[in-house]
Amino acid sequence: MRSIFISLSLFCLSFNLSSIAQAGEDRSPPSAIKAAIQKSIPLIEKASAGSARERKCFTCHNQALAVLVMDEAKKRGFSIGETNFQLQVDHTASHLKRGFDKYRAGKGQGGGPDTASYALWTLELAGKEPDELTTAVTGYLLERNKDQTHWIRNSTRPPSMSSDTNTNYFVIRALKTFGTVKQQPQIETRINQTQKWLLELKPDTTEDRVFQLRSLLYLDVDKSVINTKIEELIRTQNEDGGWSQLSTMKSDTYATGTTLVALLRSEQVETDHQAIVRGIQYLIDTQQPDGSWQVPTRAKPFQTYFETGYPHGKDQFISVTASSWATVALLLSLPKSN
Repeated sequence: MRSIFISLSLFCLSFNLSSIAQAGEDRSPPSAIKAAIQKSIPLIEKASAGSARERKCFTCHNQALAVLVMDEAKKRGFSIGETNFQLQVDHTASHLKRGFDKYRAGKGQGGGPDTASYALWTLELAGKEPDELTTAVTGYLLERNKDQTHWIRNSTRPPSMSSDTNTNYFVIRALKTFGTVKQQPQIETRINQTQKWLLELKPDTTEDRVFQLRSLLYLDVDKSVINTKIEELIRTQNEDGGWSQLSTMKSDTYATGTTLVALLRSEQVETDHQAIVRGIQYLIDTQQPDGSWQVPTRAKPFQTYFETGYPHGKDQFISVTASSWATVALLLSLPKSN
């Protein structure tokens, strides 16, 4: 019996090592990943500069995500436009400052909790310290939807504004980063309410699953819950290595990029995990020759269209959003530079 047990143990060990080796063999070489990143960054930078030039208002897709890309790129030794990076940070701060009195009055700006929390996220990435302005914004977030179990998105523009889990992740992050000592009792109450909602939520879409996981990672929940959410997300991967926004749709860059970032940020899934390897390969295979990725828009337009310089015409806003998440996923698959 003991010999059978040992044989089985050796077989399992051999199988696991074989699986790991296979994953390693299938991995895109770092050179291919770096080449994809280097082709993508200039387009994202161009779009962020174009947006800041054409519009005074802050945008999640052109300021917040561009700053995220540039920040992660710098950490891994990629060259970015430092002047443009600062331009996006200043553009974001200026937008919030114009709404300072409204935030103090609990009214906020256009875009509601989404704009407020994404803007604070942008300032967080730039190393902004809490001050009177950020306190006004967190005060507004605490007043917003306080009669609800969680924060409610301001509008529905799928896929990036189609789930309250997205809104709640960024609001929770903003409050944990910029909340004052005086605000802590209220922050704790609101976040505890939201945690209960998140734990009870039965996700229907990839967006739900991604930002439910990312929200729970910020909260005090059992590790087994996190592992279950990770497993559920991995199980929805398609045969081509990508993820779909909805079960009825094909794989696309947005769903794949956000999922890979969520898995890698969890620190529970290594870069050589087969799901990560296949997802990264999907992104490399679907990148267009100019360095962009295209995702067809599903949102009904309500703002005047304008050009930022990113390709794909009226698909450019979701495409640059998707491309930013994809680029971050590729960056997270590489080690940070010393």
